[in-house]
Amino acid sequence: MNSDHISLHNKQFEPYLTADQLATAIGAVAARLNQDYAGQQPIFVSVLNGSFMFTADLLKAVTLDCEVCFIRVASYEGTSTTGKVKEVLGLTEELAGRPVIILEDIVDTGHTMRMLLETLGAQKPASLEVATLFLKPDCLQHPLEIRYVGLSIPNDFIVGYGLDYDGLGRNYPDVYKAV
Repeated sequence: MNSDHISLHNKQFEPYLTADQLATAIGAVAARLNQDYAGQQPIFVSVLNGSFMFTADLLKAVTLDCEVCFIRVASYEGTSTTGKVKEVLGLTEELAGRPVIILEDIVDTGHTMRMLLETLGAQKPASLEVATLFLKPDCLQHPLEIRYVGLSIPNDFIVGYGLDYDGLGRNYPDVYKAV
């Protein structure tokens, strides 16, 4: 095994995407947001814990006047989704009549995103869109229109850049996939 591989909880991971590749994808999403929301003041709703790095880097490249808030939901245990979404930390900001963009690290089954779109949509925002760093189209179990996608990827289990395996691996600047 070469030194680029990492081990988390006795599971092996190999390099998948570099920090530079991620920065390019995030820059492209930010450019589209800057264009599409010119003259508006959107509120970005960042889904913790996984999206914290994506949110930070994306908002550095967003040139709009905007707000950011955070919501925490959980649906994963280990390497697979539980299929049940548990809201852990609620949203306190008023979204009615405002352009809202949900920031997510990864959309795979769509369970979490479906719940978030229903929950936030009930507040009657002016618009409600999703920006995700990663989309696994082959895993989607719900019809979702994700307008802003950094990278579409296959159904690999990945860690790094905010994504974890039972709490570990979020701090890596690159993304690794399970071997």
